[in-house]
Amino acid sequence: MKKKIVRIKDIAEKAQTSKGTVDRVLHNRGRVADDVRERILAIIKELNYEPNLIAQSLKSQRAFNLAALIPDPNLDSYWEAPHAGLEKAEKELRQYGVHISKFIFNSHSESSFIAKAKEVIREHPDGLLIAPIFYKEALPFFKEWADMGIPYVLFNTQIEHVAPLCYIGQDSYRSGSLAAKILRFGLHSPGTVLVAHVNEDISNSAHLITKEDGFRNYFKGEKLDGTFNVISREINFPDEEGPDKQLDEIRAQHPDLGAVYVTNSKAFEVAAYLEKNALKDIKLVGYDLIEHNQHYLNKGIIDFLINQNPLGQGYWGIHQLANHLIFKKEIPAIKFLPLDIITRENLDYYLDPQ
Repeated sequence: MKKKIVRIKDIAEKAQTSKGTVDRVLHNRGRVADDVRERILAIIKELNYEPNLIAQSLKSQRAFNLAALIPDPNLDSYWEAPHAGLEKAEKELRQYGVHISKFIFNSHSESSFIAKAKEVIREHPDGLLIAPIFYKEALPFFKEWADMGIPYVLFNTQIEHVAPLCYIGQDSYRSGSLAAKILRFGLHSPGTVLVAHVNEDISNSAHLITKEDGFRNYFKGEKLDGTFNVISREINFPDEEGPDKQLDEIRAQHPDLGAVYVTNSKAFEVAAYLEKNALKDIKLVGYDLIEHNQHYLNKGIIDFLINQNPLGQGYWGIHQLANHLIFKKEIPAIKFLPLDIITRENLDYYLDPQ
């Protein structure tokens, strides 16, 4: 059933007063007799009146300058999807005066992040979308943006003890638990399970630590920690070298290695090693539908990918800022996006054009 549109004119007629009086009550301005005010408020409640925020925003003709502080997709293809998501949101919101300035930093350089964060301060945007992948370096800026009255939305990485307008992304702990559960189905005998943090500074990546906690605690909760030896390694290497040397050392130390959980989008690096060494019995789970991961998923070398919906993170991050700034909506502190389990059998359904 289509919802009936209630206009200020309808309220005024029912209250037997003028539209100007109704407007003063709605916006709590000017003097209105108490009995008239109470009558109007009762009618507003009875008719379930909701202001037309879209019309109001179009009428205001104000420009809203938003900033996006995000990693360079040319250096890490994972970030292509959030870029596409925020661009899609900007296109939809352009009619309301929304413009987005991108501040692109090197995801492997703390100094690059700091320099771009300082540029954001100089720009003084109306709102900010940020992927705070450098935890320690980001903390001082959160206070500065708050002091400047700039609402900010976090995506990809949830950080405690700060007060963003909203966090959008995965539940990192449950994400790790989910990875453990689906890997467990493929492990038919006791052995070692590797948590691989590939090309990450784990001490400065709070979300990856939380993922590992979720992964480990699944095995403990299922009383499987005596059956499976869960180990964790940071596997860092130059792009031209690959992880072969370090993975060789891990296999030499743990010849019963039965599974690998890659905590970021770099599962393809481990998959290439498994293929090269014909290691068909080692199960592999990772994240995200970047092209290299799709390749190894289709070949059956990556068993499962968990889709963190990075496009949706960028898209909804901008929309939450717009909902707050333009449409004056209440914004939930957390918007967790679904964690989808992707196999080669259902991959095509997640590759439709956005």
